[in-house]
Amino acid sequence: MAEFISAPLALAAEQFAKLPGIGIKTAQRLAYYMLNLPPHEVKEFADALVRARNGVQLCSCCQNFTDREVCDEQRDKSVICVVESPKDVSAFERSGGYEGVYHVLHGLLSPMDGVSAEDLKIKELMARLTDVREVIMATNPTVEGEATAVYISRLIKPMGIKVSRLAYGLPAGSALEFADDVTLMKALENRSVL
Repeated sequence: MAEFISAPLALAAEQFAKLPGIGIKTAQRLAYYMLNLPPHEVKEFADALVRARNGVQLCSCCQNFTDREVCDEQRDKSVICVVESPKDVSAFERSGGYEGVYHVLHGLLSPMDGVSAEDLKIKELMARLTDVREVIMATNPTVEGEATAVYISRLIKPMGIKVSRLAYGLPAGSALEFADDVTLMKALENRSVL
């Protein structure tokens, strides 16, 4: 039996399905949910999205999303943590343990996908390196993340700036029996002295 869905509802579901991690069934549930909201709440939702899209820009310094020209960074500017996306900045901030500044690349090197160094915010990073003592490469441990970290570190090291990489290994509270082979290997490689 064919499912009957109105054209506007189908279009709304198609838009939700464009979001990362949202399949068609979840997109349809979201579309139905929105139709059950009072019209003023749907308008508030849509207006909030439009305001966010129009009101957020890239910080001219760190390239993170902000509603100002430059982020208000009262932080240690001698250490820069380089990340792939603004989501990564949020993850570090949740941890509460980092006091330096960030630099967002907005992607990773990926020749297969046509992403080169010119497509990333590497020039902007290089322009920030005066009075910096350390750059922490905090890209994901993927082929693209590793390639990006190595590429950038080769640009920075001749300047006499320390370049470090996040350690890899077992997550806190996990059990060895559930760790994959690569994670165990990285945990052994990055072990520390007690």
